[in-house]
Amino acid sequence: MSARAIAATFRNDMLAGQVALVVGGSSGIGAAIAAALAGAGAVVTVTGATRDEVDAARAEPRFAARDAIAVDVRDERAMRALIDDLPRLDVLVNCAGVIRRDAEHDVDVFADVLAINLTGTMRSCTMARDKLKAAAARDGGVIVNTASVLSFHGGARVPGYSASKGGVAQLTKSLALAYVGDGIRVNALAPGWVRTPLTQALQDDASRSDAIVGRTPLGRWAEPDDIAGAALFLCSAAARFITGVVLPVDGGYLIG
Repeated sequence: MSARAIAATFRNDMLAGQVALVVGGSSGIGAAIAAALAGAGAVVTVTGATRDEVDAARAEPRFAARDAIAVDVRDERAMRALIDDLPRLDVLVNCAGVIRRDAEHDVDVFADVLAINLTGTMRSCTMARDKLKAAAARDGGVIVNTASVLSFHGGARVPGYSASKGGVAQLTKSLALAYVGDGIRVNALAPGWVRTPLTQALQDDASRSDAIVGRTPLGRWAEPDDIAGAALFLCSAAARFITGVVLPVDGGYLIG
């Protein structure tokens, strides 16, 4: 691909005609990614865990979602119905996730976090595979999962979250190998500390927030749009020779 061709991929319509599903796209990082995909011309469907979440997503002016649907990623029947209802699918982004600080030391809570963050990701990838394979013939067929900087190191208060995100990283690499014959690219983002409702408690804790910023070479918290830009790249033709990558988007946190 020439430099001119690469530049041409970054247009407002570079995903025009493509259909994207952002699981967990009603708020936070997922909503920012959904908005970026829509801004690039994709027809976007998002999911949220509750009716209130999806109603708020529909009201988001920059979003322009095809639809917003309340679905539990642990519910196999509901997930199957969601994906079967899509007319086609070119891009799948998995952002559904929870964190239960301290409570994750309880085995039942630990298992539930993995059921959402890790098994939920596997479920949507598996169910979407056939439609993404068909999309690969049209230069689609892309999966972007959401890992974390905690895929690379432990978290004393979040053993379930850390284990699930480590699993997402390895799942991404494994599915990249498994799906390569289908023409499907599978990558993951590993966000650092991002200003979302999921991290509100840490943002409100001045000493903890200062420690995070102090270790981050770029010297600030990430905004959801920082992660969305990386997702848009991985979904685009500019990343057509990239698969199996877990891309840190962390302001340098992991090297700090």
